[in-house]
Amino acid sequence: MKLFTKAVLSLSLAVSLNLTSVCAFAAEEAPAAAAQSGTAGIISHIEKALVEVSKSDFSAAQIHLKAARASSEAIAGNSEAAKKAHASLMQGQIQSKAGNVSKATEELTKTIELYKAL
Repeated sequence: MKLFTKAVLSLSLAVSLNLTSVCAFAAEEAPAAAAQSGTAGIISHIEKALVEVSKSDFSAAQIHLKAARASSEAIAGNSEAAKKAHASLMQGQIQSKAGNVSKATEELTKTIELYKAL
């Protein structure tokens, strides 16, 4: 009976470790997929966030801004224009989080123009 109990416990431990590693691998794949979308994906998320900010739905806007920021960090690189666009995106996110509709709209519009120039 002790042998059976040890076998079941070790099997359940192996299965749980295997599931944990699969989840970790899936979590690592998400940023890579976001980086592949490039500037078009970033612009799309910023435009969606801009619509949500204009509706004063800041929680939905934050979701889009976080996705845009994750993609932006993946492609920021050493380019001065990319760094400037990323900084502008962060300022837009800060203004959106503060609930300032006019400044957030202005900053996000500026960010879209900077990413279109890339």
